[in-house]
Amino acid sequence: MRLVLLTGIGSSRARGLLTFGRLLTFGMMDQREKIEKLIVPALDALGYELVRVQVQGGKRVVLQIMAERRDLQPMKVEDCARISRDLSTHLDEADPIAGDYVLEVSSPGIDRPLVKPTDYERFVGHEAKLETQTPIDGRKRFQGVIAGIRDEQVVLELDSGAALLPLNQIRRAKLVLTDRLIAAALDTNAAGFVGEGDAAPQIHV
Repeated sequence: MRLVLLTGIGSSRARGLLTFGRLLTFGMMDQREKIEKLIVPALDALGYELVRVQVQGGKRVVLQIMAERRDLQPMKVEDCARISRDLSTHLDEADPIAGDYVLEVSSPGIDRPLVKPTDYERFVGHEAKLETQTPIDGRKRFQGVIAGIRDEQVVLELDSGAALLPLNQIRRAKLVLTDRLIAAALDTNAAGFVGEGDAAPQIHV
């Protein structure tokens, strides 16, 4: 289960959503990188680590910030609220987004996305789904057990054998919700998993 806290904020409202829509089309990657550089020091000072930043356009622009605790303890609603309050201040001051938007702060959840090389090392032995940007051996989608990292490649154990997937070719990846993953999440000694056995509330502010 994933904790989500939505907080309505928005700087530079006069520039409007149409302008930001063009930024999403032509400069979303650069913008996301700028936001990451802005918020990582703030998160680190609070004791959290950035998992992922996403910007989604449409009728309502949403800035999604996914984070986890550096001590690997389960995230709580209070953690999301604390991050939201602090980052709102930094974002308002730096004004990296033109127009109205909604800030969404969330925990990774059990079947979390895999973003950094350390994510794959951390979840060795668990099942994952990966999609590559270009076909590898005639396919883009893979599902198997993570065996680790080798020479800048994710080693994924498939039914047909081991697949080597270059990290720079992975478009998206996430853990698969299995009995083993759930058991690990419920084990209080299994550091690094979000979840305490109870359904996590979703709060919309």
